[in-house]
Amino acid sequence: MNIFVLARAITYAALFIGLLFIYLPDRLLSWSGIVQPEAAGPPQIAGMVVGGIGGLIALWCIFAFVFVGKGTPAPFDPPRRLVIRGPYRFVRNPMYIGAGLGLAGAAISYQSMSIAIYAGLFLITAHLFVVFYEEPTLRRMFGPEYARYCGSVRRWWPGWAGSKPLYR
Repeated sequence: MNIFVLARAITYAALFIGLLFIYLPDRLLSWSGIVQPEAAGPPQIAGMVVGGIGGLIALWCIFAFVFVGKGTPAPFDPPRRLVIRGPYRFVRNPMYIGAGLGLAGAAISYQSMSIAIYAGLFLITAHLFVVFYEEPTLRRMFGPEYARYCGSVRRWWPGWAGSKPLYR
């Protein structure tokens, strides 16, 4: 295991998470005048659960990229091998799903429509990025192996596109 790859992945993830999932939502909250609730009630607990699940999925993805793909999730430092293990057995884009759940958790916790809208815009942007950049790039990089994977695992909804899973 290359510790340098792990360090790069953690650094990129921290910068990405810090900007898109901490700094920008914080700005949205302050602009809309929403403050942190004084006590944790059902919305905050539900938000922590949803956000925590999203965070765990994202971490699982990062480790899959490092240990299976020998690279990072960053487009400028991609994996050297196609990652079809871990959460990628169930859905082709679990990292974005985890991030969307993290934002949804914040929206629930703060009861914030502005963060809910931001989460929706993030997922729309992720979809466009996947369709117009990521998938064509992966087709060029990994050819028939990626085509088989796409035929077996759905893009966004967990499950298998075909009658039985190709990857386990």
